[in-house]
Amino acid sequence: MNQEIAQQTAELRPYFDRIQQRAFAVGGIGLVILAIGAFVDPHQFFRSYLLGFIFCMGLPMGSLAILMLHHLAGGTWGYAIRRLLEAASRTVPLVLVFFIPVLLGSHELYEWTHAEVVAKDPVLLQKSPYLNMPFFLVRAAIYFAIWITLSYLLNKWSLQQDGTTDSKPTRRMQVLSGPGIILFFLTMTLASVDWVMSLEPHWFSTIFGVIFIVGQGLLTWTFMTIVAVRLHERKPLSAVITNQRLRDLGTLTLAFVLLWTYTSFSQLLIIWSANLPEEITWYMTRLHGGWRILGVLLMVFHFGVPFLLLISSQIKSKVKALTAIASGLIVMRLVDLYWITAPAMHHSGLEPHILDLVAPVALGGIFVGAFFWQLKNRSLIALNDPRFPDLIGKDHGHHHG
Repeated sequence: MNQEIAQQTAELRPYFDRIQQRAFAVGGIGLVILAIGAFVDPHQFFRSYLLGFIFCMGLPMGSLAILMLHHLAGGTWGYAIRRLLEAASRTVPLVLVFFIPVLLGSHELYEWTHAEVVAKDPVLLQKSPYLNMPFFLVRAAIYFAIWITLSYLLNKWSLQQDGTTDSKPTRRMQVLSGPGIILFFLTMTLASVDWVMSLEPHWFSTIFGVIFIVGQGLLTWTFMTIVAVRLHERKPLSAVITNQRLRDLGTLTLAFVLLWTYTSFSQLLIIWSANLPEEITWYMTRLHGGWRILGVLLMVFHFGVPFLLLISSQIKSKVKALTAIASGLIVMRLVDLYWITAPAMHHSGLEPHILDLVAPVALGGIFVGAFFWQLKNRSLIALNDPRFPDLIGKDHGHHHG
């Protein structure tokens, strides 16, 4: 059975190669345009780059979190897409590489990096023990150390599990995933404060990290849905990604759409009803002028339309519809992050720039290319998982069931 799966995985390699080459080509062209943009308008380059960075890091980071969730909770939905999640989580080191321009542009992006501004601002002075460059760097180093370690260990043990019927690697992945998820939530919450919320250092929200993480989860579900739809008719994945699994992915996407809506609305409601000037101004900016249009778009296409479509089990069982909804939600994730970050930097109103689109496409192309490059290097189905002995009809399942 295992040889057969290895053989079928090998047969898919040319297909993955093609997608990988296309993705890298798109990413490469995008990076060239970005480089030109950096020379022409460095200020705009850093703003757009930050948007591209926080959008694209959602896939590796969301995959890492959902992978740990699967190891803790089990569930056939996770088993079906486990190798996809693992391949995406192995691109975490890329996030570190792509973080370098954010560091280089920190003086352009974050007003708390300007000593003369902080000196005149009592609020920033108060926050300066946390918001200062040396501590900012130390924190970033800790986040990446934790994320890369988690990704490395989970992938290492998963590969060990392929080669043994011993349940030790499985147990290790479960044991690591409990504290791993807690660490992930802590570090990602702090990272969202450091890299996104501190663009407007006067504003604060205690639920911001949760909204940010839910957004990453949603981006991951939509991407995994699109890839799963592409692969569900091809062996070996046709054995595990059944129509039922695709419906599960649709349901989980719906759950995250609702979670995003719930957390975002809670934040708005709490801030609106408290009506404190340092909090409410964040929304006042985003609900006036051109920004309001984006707010309405988010309500309709990030919540309303996907909710109405995904609630129907008939639509969820149609692969084309599922792909269309997932693709639409990926676009809306970008709009959402733009709506969160851009008003902090464009004080004159909604002024979209071509680089705001080029940056996510460029970095996204590189991530997708890296994802397929990682995907083709391992068996597409995790072997010897003692929790799912019957799924791919193994004849020796009962020995360690």
